[in-house]
Amino acid sequence: MTTSNIRSYRNHQPQLGNNVYVDPTSTIIGKISLADDTSIWPMVVARGDVNVITIGKRSNIQDGSVLHVSRVSDTYPNGFPLSIGEDVTVGHKVMLHGCTLHDRILVGMGAIVMDGAVVQSDVIIGAGSLVPPNKTLQSGYLYVGNPVKQSRLLKDTELAFLKKTAANYVLLKNEYIEEQSKSYTY
Repeated sequence: MTTSNIRSYRNHQPQLGNNVYVDPTSTIIGKISLADDTSIWPMVVARGDVNVITIGKRSNIQDGSVLHVSRVSDTYPNGFPLSIGEDVTVGHKVMLHGCTLHDRILVGMGAIVMDGAVVQSDVIIGAGSLVPPNKTLQSGYLYVGNPVKQSRLLKDTELAFLKKTAANYVLLKNEYIEEQSKSYTY
């Protein structure tokens, strides 16, 4: 699929898996890989120009979020790619820059996760939180604040919610794909 909002950069075309939804108002550029059943919602900008962005199965990037990377340099021989695992929900207006998010994570609205940060699986990052460069968030906790601090262990209901919210976004993006495929006659 090549449209004006999904475009190559220096001969690197975004790679889309099966049943991926990319909203027409979002912009996806360059070295980006979207796995099966991912969804990119309105006004998202994902720029894989100077490094790689990968997004795992059933993950969703919500409205107004910005995804970017840092280039390879003498100081950082790999630069900072952006890697998002499976069943990750990235809330509205989140900024992810050159970080690694493992599986089953909820990044709250307006949060910022910076270069070199690693978020282990089964984590909730509270709305408006800042994850500083090179910080590791351990599995199984809620993190809040600027900069984030470990708040408490996640409850069983919250752990179940991480996978459920990703599944709900798979259903929603399927509805959007179905809606787009309809042909209207006036």
